[in-house]
Amino acid sequence: MYKSFFNLQLNPFEISPDPHFFYPTPCHYEAIANLYHAIQGRKGLVVITGEVGTGKTLLVRCLLEKLGNDRVQCAYVFNPILGPLEFLRYVTADLGLPAGRNDKGDLLQRLNSFLIQRHNQGQTAVLILDEAHLLSSEVLEESRLLSNLETARGKLLQIALVGQPEFDEKLDSSEMRQLKQRIALRCTLKPLKWEETRAYIQWRLKRAGASATPSIFTADSLRVVYEYSRGLPRLINTICENALISGFAAGTRSISPYLVEEACADLRITPGTPVSNDEEASFETVEKSVDQTNCEPLDALVGSKERPGQQHNEESEQVPEEGQ
Repeated sequence: MYKSFFNLQLNPFEISPDPHFFYPTPCHYEAIANLYHAIQGRKGLVVITGEVGTGKTLLVRCLLEKLGNDRVQCAYVFNPILGPLEFLRYVTADLGLPAGRNDKGDLLQRLNSFLIQRHNQGQTAVLILDEAHLLSSEVLEESRLLSNLETARGKLLQIALVGQPEFDEKLDSSEMRQLKQRIALRCTLKPLKWEETRAYIQWRLKRAGASATPSIFTADSLRVVYEYSRGLPRLINTICENALISGFAAGTRSISPYLVEEACADLRITPGTPVSNDEEASFETVEKSVDQTNCEPLDALVGSKERPGQQHNEESEQVPEEGQ
């Protein structure tokens, strides 16, 4: 409702994870690049963890977009509250396998045949498990057993487990030691730093069609957003969205610190100490080398082709029409 008032073509701070607005900080950029190359290298199990609101789902959507462009068959489990048999049925259905008897033996046999067929065609398949911290031990065990499907040269099914920091704790337990030993790559997403938060907001506004000057958010209001959001992208989006609505209601095209604080008060968001973020991202790899011989340049990975800090031509950028 405020787009025309602020001369925008898109809503810049929608909560839904849209790859068009993906802002590749060094942390997120390195994470998606390593995940992509690990999948293409058929390394098997990879793990992504991060605090609530750090951009895990958007990163997964960007990864799915890129893999879809590569014609990689993907299954995406977004609801972790499944039993072991329900889990296998969902995976086979999402991979497009035709219906069968649907008992466990039949599901595993058809899945194995499907994966071998894709391998013989020089292709692979990916299983992404979101909200992995909520997966039962039984489903995690099924995932581990699926990772055993392999040839002498690589895994037939690539599995990405995505969850909150509690999932790291679960993986470090003795009960999960067999699964943990099969993980080829672990990465952790971190909250944004102050400079990244400021650039993140400006980036999303630019992608939505805003002109570089005058800036919609004042320098002081950007600092307030950071203090209240603690660098968490989801909170940044929520605060900025509500601040824009308040600015529209007040008839002002410049978002002041007062409007940001008012939006935070309405949302009952209190300022907090930003999470320490000295490292860009943390990675643990079992196999350090991932063969990147046939990999594309990293800038071609996701919908947002331009990396922050690169030279940008405002006139050359075409912002898609709404609905595209």
